[in-house]
Amino acid sequence: MDLFSWFFISILFHFWCFNSALVQNTSSSSCTKEFQCGNLGNLSFPFYKSTQIDCGLCKVDCEATPNPIIELDGVKYQALEKSEVFIKIKDTILGNLLENKSCQSFDRNLSLTISPSITYRFSPYLTLFKCNNSQKRHEEVFISTRYHSYNSCESFILYYNLSMDYYPGFPLPSSCSFIRLPVPSNSESKSEKNGLFGMLTDEVVLGWTVSDECNRCYYRGGRCQTDETTNKFHCYNTKGNKKVKVIVAVSAFIGLLFGLCTIACVIWFCKRRKNDSSPFLSRNTSGVSMIHQEIEERSQYLGIPVFSYRELEEATDKFNSSKQLGDGGYGTVYYGKLRDGKEVAVKRLYEHNHNQMKQFINEIEILTRLRHPNLVILYGCTSRRSRELFLVYEYIPNGTIADHLHGHRAKDKLLTWPIRLKIAIEIASALAYLHASDIIHRDVKTNNILLDNDFCVKVADFGLSKLFPNDVTHISTAPQGTPGYVDPQYHECYQLTDKSDVYSFGVVLVELISSMPAVDMNRHMHEINLANFAMNRILKCAFEEVIDPSLGFETNAEIRRMTISVAELAFQCLQGVKDMRPKMEEVLETLKTIKEGEWKNYHRKETSGKCTELRRVKPRLPSETEDAVLLKKNIPASPDTVIDTWASSSTTNSTGG
Repeated sequence: MDLFSWFFISILFHFWCFNSALVQNTSSSSCTKEFQCGNLGNLSFPFYKSTQIDCGLCKVDCEATPNPIIELDGVKYQALEKSEVFIKIKDTILGNLLENKSCQSFDRNLSLTISPSITYRFSPYLTLFKCNNSQKRHEEVFISTRYHSYNSCESFILYYNLSMDYYPGFPLPSSCSFIRLPVPSNSESKSEKNGLFGMLTDEVVLGWTVSDECNRCYYRGGRCQTDETTNKFHCYNTKGNKKVKVIVAVSAFIGLLFGLCTIACVIWFCKRRKNDSSPFLSRNTSGVSMIHQEIEERSQYLGIPVFSYRELEEATDKFNSSKQLGDGGYGTVYYGKLRDGKEVAVKRLYEHNHNQMKQFINEIEILTRLRHPNLVILYGCTSRRSRELFLVYEYIPNGTIADHLHGHRAKDKLLTWPIRLKIAIEIASALAYLHASDIIHRDVKTNNILLDNDFCVKVADFGLSKLFPNDVTHISTAPQGTPGYVDPQYHECYQLTDKSDVYSFGVVLVELISSMPAVDMNRHMHEINLANFAMNRILKCAFEEVIDPSLGFETNAEIRRMTISVAELAFQCLQGVKDMRPKMEEVLETLKTIKEGEWKNYHRKETSGKCTELRRVKPRLPSETEDAVLLKKNIPASPDTVIDTWASSSTTNSTGG
């Protein structure tokens, strides 16, 4: 029997002892990583079998008939079919109520769990505002903003508008709440000729996005949990369980008796094979090896250096935790110094996740074809014979924008307004360059934007980026990105465009003027996302509630002018309908204009019952009017312009369903 056979038998014996001892234990080691579930085929995290407690985030009863049952916030849905990125589900109770045209249909609601671990999304759906029939104050508010009404239910009135976003551009009356119900995906069935009940259905598409923190926790063997007191994410490390430690110690002792005779040979053999393929690669499918080989071949073809595992281990002091710069959804980043003295940032891919390896291939292809002063430089990667997979970048020493705005560097207050405006312009310049190169970043956020010691921007993390052919209007793909930054139209329609980056950049602009995080669970439920919070305030011209007072908003007229201008630009970028957002090159030019002071001479035009409007005053040809200039650029000049556009584009009246 050869050395490999002895080693393999020893490992099997260790696992047999360990599993025998853990029969009564409920730690994550007993969880099934992938399981068969009726007509849905194979499922894996974040789903888990209803018979395996605490093994995931979304419970599925695979034994139910005729279809498996998915439970969300206590509501049970039949799972009809599954693709790679979504599951079609059915609310049978709602279906019966709709068939009978029962007002109890509006007691149902698509449950959107608010959790720091996972974000669910349903599409398509209709938002209805359910208002107490005994209080009539809400009628004038909704009808004046072109909402339809349904008043055939005894105790409440419903308002809805198919063409508007889920939350109206005004404060919701206290006597009203909102519900979401599914509508069919084809536009014909959305028409109102069959009344409100004819517009609704009991089937909807369920999508999901697991947070970076939860992905990181799960793939390291932990369980994603929410702290009940703070509503913050918590990773429960099952390896820290005392009972597990005792059982592991006993099983290890038993296994040691059998494995002692082989351990010396194994150590000797491992030293000889140190730089060969890792056990991780050998115990995974051939597809993983093919990915590694593809990375090596493409790297050599594209002319970037290929580093050995030993080089990077030496550069990072054996990946010392003190060298760790940060964690992302796809890997951990370490500070390193190469033998020639060059400082680098080394991203180490998480193990056991093939999709993340594909993200790395994508990043290599994207970064090797781009050259821009505000994009991070890729120095190289590892070969397929390395123990693990790494990407090596230039080292950017001053952290991320998020660190400086609301992270551990925020207390230093180094980001003055001139620096923030400079940062905004450089980000816009980088994104405009990407779009001109037919590339969509798809994960624009303050955690992915690095700063050097002179506060110059370096946009990073291109693992989700997409090449966008210039002969198509959009790419149909599953929504990916970070909660709080994802374009809502992309979220609902699965259609990615360059305007999706514009929306994310709008969130970044609001972060820059407010110093607030993109997602804050402590804000009101309708304003957990910073985009919603800012849109509501800007519509009311409550700029003082959005702009960080420490920037000099109250004391410096010039800063007040510029921050309000940037707030209105962010408002344009955050429009729910992508066609109402400016292009990135237009955003860049507007930011430069704000910086150069061409908006310094402005006047305010009071409008009846609406927000005060800020308009540009700039030289033009005698034949041009201000409206003509705006129409040419096709950018709303202010919140008022957007409201007027919505109102004029709607030709429907309030009617009963």
